[in-house]
Amino acid sequence: MRILRDDRVFALLLLAPAILCVLGLVGWPIAQIIGFSFVEGAKLNALGGGARPLGFGNFISVLTDPETWDSVVTTAIYVAGATLPAFALGLGAALLLNRSFPLRRALRCLALLPWAAPGVLVSIIFLWLFDPSYGVVNYLLRSFGYHGEDIAWYSNENTALAAAILPTIWKGFPFFALTILGALQTIPADLYEAADIDGANRTQAFFNVTWPGVRGPALLALVLNGLWALREFDIIFATTGGGPSRASETLGIRAYLEAFSYYDLGRAAAIGVLTLAIALALLAVARRPLQKEFF
Repeated sequence: MRILRDDRVFALLLLAPAILCVLGLVGWPIAQIIGFSFVEGAKLNALGGGARPLGFGNFISVLTDPETWDSVVTTAIYVAGATLPAFALGLGAALLLNRSFPLRRALRCLALLPWAAPGVLVSIIFLWLFDPSYGVVNYLLRSFGYHGEDIAWYSNENTALAAAILPTIWKGFPFFALTILGALQTIPADLYEAADIDGANRTQAFFNVTWPGVRGPALLALVLNGLWALREFDIIFATTGGGPSRASETLGIRAYLEAFSYYDLGRAAAIGVLTLAIALALLAVARRPLQKEFF
């Protein structure tokens, strides 16, 4: 009973079920992936992994393969292209939805719909919009005289990655809007009144009052959305499948193809570990700014 009176022990006991769930649902799969990455061989039978030799062969094979680094570059472009525009759209939407106007509550609910939609459904919508023959985008381009020929957006090496990024932006911007809108509503109105009395214009009020008030949550949302984009799979696979000619093959798509098209679980697990290492590197870069904002 004396042990239970210790606040730290009591807190750990209360947190124990959640810690066990995280270890079981997150820690155990990660440990399995790391274990498979050291098993050499090209068989899909994961249960027979113990009979195969262990070594660094999968990592050497993956890291010396130029296609791996092509996928790393494609992943970096995809993450930056999907995150930064979504952040800009979300910030603009949050500033707009923070104002008073008719039907504001209804618009707030509607703005969340893209985030709630499944990735495959979003992919189907954009496949229809960018259809070479019947799509709305090509129709508008022809109507306004910007392009006379039909563009096969998802079948062209030059446009496939950008066309896969667009649905990711559309699906991701409500998360930024919701996060920043919540932070905006915590900023006291007195600060804006003081800025107005001091003669600050809207730009000065934004950078001296609004942005300091939302900077912490906005940074956290950027980090989370960047990590989600790093492991994005469903939208890319449903729209391009990583093609054409590997133009949109990110690390997530490449790991899937290694495992279920080439039946090489070891290389697929090594790519998964590489992706995990990149995510940890991003977190290490973001750690200091996040600590400055929240701790």
